[in-house]
Amino acid sequence: MRRMPIQLPHIEQGDSTGIPVILLHGYSDSHRSYEPLLAHLPRDLRATALTTRGHGDAPRPHGENAYTPGTLADDVVAHLDDRDIEAAVIVGHSAGSYTAQQLAVDHPDRVRGLVLMGAFRSTRDNPAIAPLLAAVDELTDPVAPEFVREFQLSTLGQPVPPAFLDMVCGESRKLPARVWQQVLRELADAPVPTETATIEAPTLVLWGDRDDICLLDEQARLTAAIPGSELVVHSGLGHALHWEQPHRAAADIAAFARRAVSPRAPRRPRSVAAR
Repeated sequence: MRRMPIQLPHIEQGDSTGIPVILLHGYSDSHRSYEPLLAHLPRDLRATALTTRGHGDAPRPHGENAYTPGTLADDVVAHLDDRDIEAAVIVGHSAGSYTAQQLAVDHPDRVRGLVLMGAFRSTRDNPAIAPLLAAVDELTDPVAPEFVREFQLSTLGQPVPPAFLDMVCGESRKLPARVWQQVLRELADAPVPTETATIEAPTLVLWGDRDDICLLDEQARLTAAIPGSELVVHSGLGHALHWEQPHRAAADIAAFARRAVSPRAPRRPRSVAAR
């Protein structure tokens, strides 16, 4: 049984009549992790970065299935309803990519397109999940700042500004150990979205070729599972590619959002392009 949706902290910018774009962050992050990218998105997009439950300053409910991808997807739908948004382009990074895929499976009419960055096809098959689970299971409160910093640094292929890194580490330190543990466990145990249904939404997969968490073969399997999806490879960037060169990710997202909502735009064939 899924939990009732809750209201999520968020930041919104751009034209209220523009193309709606919803940004979903990764594990232990918050909507603030999208601040560099938001600065580069054109203002004719209605862009909203959400903080998912358990993270940042969002509520931290207890109970079984409180943090499954399906539950998190239901929270996004509740936000769309609250903002009178019929459907949006959904952007998901890392764990947020799983929520985005689940949203497209459970609520296809609310998704105009998907952008998946540093994306998982299956958390059950990903080799980085088991050692992370083992480390997270050992956490106690307060979670050690050294653990948090090492975790965030592991997502990078290039350095990011020190002040930004300090900020995202500070957001991650807001999570108590139980949330670190339950969020990751329910992510790891969740059904693979693309194995439960076919995602029909136009989909762009962005991947940095220095990503040591979600490897190229996983991106190939993900695009193979989503008909008509496109894979774009960003050279020299890591798992958090939108932190390292936010202008590049923003340009790709904006161009894709306009294509995805164009009634005359054909579905693009699956391809791999390096940038």
